[in-house]
Amino acid sequence: MSRRHPTKVAPLRREAVQAALAPFGESLTFPADAYISDEVFEWEMKEVFASTWVCLGRVEDLVSPGQICAVEVAGEGVLLARDPEGHLSAFSNVCRHRGHELAPIGPAIDARLIRCPYHSWSYGFDGALRAAPTLTQSPEFEMADYPLAGIALVELGGWAWVDLSGEAPPIDIHVGNLIETIAPYETERLITAATHTYIVEANWKVVVENYNECYHCSSIHPELCEVTPPASGVDRQPTGMWFGGTMDLKPHAETMSLDGRSRGIRFRRVDEQLARKVLYVTVMPNLLLSPHPDYVMTHILTPVSPGRTRVECSWLFPPEALVSSDFDPAYAVDFWDITNREDWAACEGVMRGVRNRGYRPGPMSTWEGTVYQFFSVMGHLYLGDGFVVPTVPVKQPGGSDPADGDKGLVADTGELTS
Repeated sequence: MSRRHPTKVAPLRREAVQAALAPFGESLTFPADAYISDEVFEWEMKEVFASTWVCLGRVEDLVSPGQICAVEVAGEGVLLARDPEGHLSAFSNVCRHRGHELAPIGPAIDARLIRCPYHSWSYGFDGALRAAPTLTQSPEFEMADYPLAGIALVELGGWAWVDLSGEAPPIDIHVGNLIETIAPYETERLITAATHTYIVEANWKVVVENYNECYHCSSIHPELCEVTPPASGVDRQPTGMWFGGTMDLKPHAETMSLDGRSRGIRFRRVDEQLARKVLYVTVMPNLLLSPHPDYVMTHILTPVSPGRTRVECSWLFPPEALVSSDFDPAYAVDFWDITNREDWAACEGVMRGVRNRGYRPGPMSTWEGTVYQFFSVMGHLYLGDGFVVPTVPVKQPGGSDPADGDKGLVADTGELTS
C-alpha cells in the first residue's frame, strides 16, 4: 500500500475507526457519527473532496465551446469556461473585485466574456482581467495583477476532473490501472443518451457502500437477479484510488436490461469473454462507473449534507449506436431506473436506522469485500494517513450466503475473468 497526502485526523473515535480496519472477517462497520455528524461531513468535504481529483461529469455535457458553467465542489463554486476553440479551464467562482460569484450554479450559458454581474469586471476565457470600469483609468492599476484564481483541471476518459487543493498527485497516479481496465470501452468517445438526477436522503458513503455489494441483491433486486447471478464476480486489484470488479451475465442475457436483450451495439473492442461481464467500479471519491458490453452507466455523487446526496445517473453509448433511427436507450435506462430506486429506498432505510440510538457497528459478510476496501480507504483517511490504495481481501471462511452462492473475493490482477 502506498500513502499519499497525509490528512488531518477526523473527529471520530480512533478505536471505532480501527475496528473498521481490522482484518477482513473481523472488521466492523463505521460508527454512527461517520454518517450523521456535521463535523465529520465538514471534515470529509475539506480533507477528501477538496483534496483530491473530483469528477464533475462529461465534458461535452457540462459546457460547450463559447460557454461558461458554475458547479459546486465540496461546498465551493467552480467556474468552467470553454473557449470557442474548445479549450476548457476552471476557476474559483469569485470575482477579484468584491468577491461576488461570477455565475450562478446551474446550466451552462453562452458568453463572450466572463462578466461579474455586480460591477461588470470582465475576464477572458483564460481568466485574464479584460475590463474593470473606472479602475482601468488609474495609472496605478495593473490589470495583470487580478486574474481569476485558477483551479487544476484535467480531461480524462471524456470526463472533467478538478482538484481544488492543487496539491493532489497527477490524475494518472490517482486512477492508476483503471485506465487500462476500462480501455476496451473507449469512454472518451461515448455520447450521453440519457441522464436522471436523484436526491437520496442518505449519506454519500451509504450510497457507495450499497453500490459495492450484491449481498442485498436477492432481497431487493428481483429484476437484476434475472440477468446476473448475485454470487458471480471477481474484484480487480487497483493501483490507484479505485476499487471494484466484475459480475457475470446469465447465459441468456446480452446486457443488463429487463429481458436481458440489448437494443444497442456491442463496444467494438469488447471481446467475447468481456461481453459476458459487467464491470462495477468506484473511483474515489464520487464516480461510480459501470461499463456493460453495450453501454456505460455512471453515477456522479454530490454530497449535500450528512443525510442527503444528489446522484446524477447517465447512460453513455458509442456514437455508432445513436445513428440508428430507431435507437432508444430505454432498455438500459428503464432497467437501471427501477434498480436505482430500489437502492435509494434501501440507502434511506439504512440512514434512518443509523440515526437510532440502538445502532452499533456491525460485522461484514464475505460478500462485502469491496465495501471493506472502501472502509479501508476512508479509515486511513480518518486516521490521518492520507489516501491509501486498497488491497483486495482474501475471502474469509464461514457463513452461508444468500442464493446458496459463494462470491469469490480474490484479486484478479490479469484479465477480467471470474
